[in-house]
Amino acid sequence: MTASLYAPVSEYRFEPEKIKGSRFIANLAPAGSQEEAEAFIRAIRAEFDDARHVCWAWRIGDEGGHVRSSDDGEPAGSAGRPILAQLEGHDVIHCVVAVVRYFGGVKLGVGGLMRAYGGAAGKCLDRCELAPVILTTRLQIEHGYSCSRAVEAAMHHLGLAALDADFGQQVRFYVEVPREDLEAVRRELTERSAGQVQIKEVPSQNS
Repeated sequence: MTASLYAPVSEYRFEPEKIKGSRFIANLAPAGSQEEAEAFIRAIRAEFDDARHVCWAWRIGDEGGHVRSSDDGEPAGSAGRPILAQLEGHDVIHCVVAVVRYFGGVKLGVGGLMRAYGGAAGKCLDRCELAPVILTTRLQIEHGYSCSRAVEAAMHHLGLAALDADFGQQVRFYVEVPREDLEAVRRELTERSAGQVQIKEVPSQNS
């Protein structure tokens, strides 16, 4: 897993200089789901309905684990994969990139197309505004009422907020913790409660 991941703040478009007469227009957008990515690609196709090719790639899901790409009629591996490689190389997730090509009359060959599509996508990613993505893990915290004050003090010290609290025979709540802080959170809660707190990882609501 990469140490730092980023996501685009808003849509962005960049068109580099023509390559042997061909135009390559890179279009980028945030995408939190496959449906959002597909909707953006459809919108680009509609806007550039006279273009010969609209090649694309997306990288979405937790840690960018869901990826897809399309050459849209270009030679296999010459367009979609180079675009995806730029997303991966820039450590960008929750993102879709569609590169529109207007053919200029001169064939570029597979290598030339790879450089052109990947280059347009990379330059677009270089210029757009990106924000860090903080990956979190959801913890279920359960404890007896006798150590409520100690747990509350630990939560306050850690700067965390309890979610979906349930006050039954024991107190149960959830908390979203940045993954890099997991061990510190476990240690703080355990020490403050003298080992009376039960902590386990559970699926996030948006998983």
